[in-house]
Amino acid sequence: MKSWLKRYGYYILALISIIILDVALIQLFIWKKEQMKLEQLKQELEKTKQEEMEETSPLFNPPKDLNDSSWNYVDIPFLQIDFTDLLIQNRDTVGWIQIDGTNVDYPIVQSKSNEYYLTHAFDHSYTKAGWIFSDYRNNLSHMNPNTVIYGHGRRDNSMFGSLRFLLDESWYQNGNQPIIKISTSKANYLFQIFSIYTIVEEGYYITTHFKGNEFQTFIDTILSRSQMNFHTSVDTNDKILTLSTCLDNDEWRVVVHAKLLKKETR
Repeated sequence: MKSWLKRYGYYILALISIIILDVALIQLFIWKKEQMKLEQLKQELEKTKQEEMEETSPLFNPPKDLNDSSWNYVDIPFLQIDFTDLLIQNRDTVGWIQIDGTNVDYPIVQSKSNEYYLTHAFDHSYTKAGWIFSDYRNNLSHMNPNTVIYGHGRRDNSMFGSLRFLLDESWYQNGNQPIIKISTSKANYLFQIFSIYTIVEEGYYITTHFKGNEFQTFIDTILSRSQMNFHTSVDTNDKILTLSTCLDNDEWRVVVHAKLLKKETR
């Protein structure tokens, strides 16, 4: 037996190595093909968005200082999307989300569970990249105490992959502002980020409804978790938006919390 292993062991190891390499190359090819398809889909959707936004987006030049108290949020324009074509393409469309200084610029979808769009794109094709989707318990047109939106943290910065930029202080020093814009068929919203952190996967921060003093406790908890001080007060009268994505693996999450600044009914 030992002589047999000694004689053929090298060839067996070589064969195993070739098989592993072939599998890795196949996986890389599939990932690259999937990436190209999703990029093409995103470009097509952005083209539609640009056509719809062309006459409704006034220029806005925000201050570079994150703590500049003279910053007037009233001057920041809403994101306003015409959902006619988007709803024809996908009836699950419930909004559009945009964060300047990131790659987050996608239509938001919503299913009857939080499972479907983990593995399906906007056009319903199967993909491990999934899509940007709202928690099935929420209603983006009315906003619950805590509205949750999910997306995979892709390493190519697609979907919610670029949310990790917000963990770096240089992102803010470069003049980017902690603002999230959301447009729905019923209303447009402007949110200000007040907390961002990484955490092992849990269910607490995606709580959507509260009883008694639970909401105040929730606010105190997510404020205390923030890795940055945004100098922003939050109370139980505020509507909170939560973005959740994975970080490097399925164990850790990047979590972003923002409060509603202003709303425009459509």
